[in-house]
Amino acid sequence: MHPSNVRVQEALDAAGVSADVRKLPESTHTAAAAAEALGCEIGAIANSLVFMADAAAILVMSSGAAKVNTDLLAYVIGVGEVRRATPEEVRAATGFPIGGVAPVGHPASLPTWIDVDLEQFPEIWAAGGTPDSIVGLTYGGLLTATGGTPTRVR
Repeated sequence: MHPSNVRVQEALDAAGVSADVRKLPESTHTAAAAAEALGCEIGAIANSLVFMADAAAILVMSSGAAKVNTDLLAYVIGVGEVRRATPEEVRAATGFPIGGVAPVGHPASLPTWIDVDLEQFPEIWAAGGTPDSIVGLTYGGLLTATGGTPTRVR
């Protein structure tokens, strides 16, 4: 297993969340690619999106069917501006490349907001630390693993 996958698995285990990182035969760096590979609805894909909230990195776990409304997010979390992080900011904040950003296993804890639309799915899928890995877990497991705050993102 790739060291990034090991880091994610160790973080899930440390949080007491029963979920396994698994490799897929091909890259799933988009929600559509992941949904197709897994045979699930695109909404069950939990995108790990890094934003800059004023000057601080935050993580938003959004449904693959959602487009994050950055103005709404800024209002909800009480900051002046929210913008998409650059690829360099994403890697610095998470240690992962875009397309493989996992919800856990970052160098330091990130404030995390989790799309309430994900709750409707019995199993959701998030990146496992590389563009060709995935982890299946429940909404409750995602909340536990990340310490995230449920919120509307659109």
